[in-house]
Amino acid sequence: MNAAVWSAKLEIQELLVRYATGIDQRDWALFRLCFTEDCDADYRPFGRWRSSAEITEWMISAHVAYDHTLHRITNAVIEVSGDTATCRSYVDVILRLRDGIGHHEGYGIYDDELVHGPEGWRIARRRYTLVKSGRDLQS
Repeated sequence: MNAAVWSAKLEIQELLVRYATGIDQRDWALFRLCFTEDCDADYRPFGRWRSSAEITEWMISAHVAYDHTLHRITNAVIEVSGDTATCRSYVDVILRLRDGIGHHEGYGIYDDELVHGPEGWRIARRRYTLVKSGRDLQS
């Protein structure tokens, strides 16, 4: 693997960490920068958004009920071709409810198409596949 591909893969992995960090720290400016302005984000069954502004607004509203969240993104398989790349990764999330009576958990797969521009790598298209979700009332 040449140095440019290795560097791109590392930058994309850092992008995935910024995505999770943006949500968990409620740093919505950081979160928004993970996507291209005209991204296509399909998070079925939750919805589909066609811009970084739209998905950011949805994420803000979707996390209001939670005080702490923990998003982990693992097993990233990244293929780089010049200024474009694909990435399949796993996500698991724990979302602790503000009411203190439990938490939600979710598990899924992200299939991403990414582009490299002047500000670095961004997600241009994401398809989320829900594997499992649920609520634990015993936390």
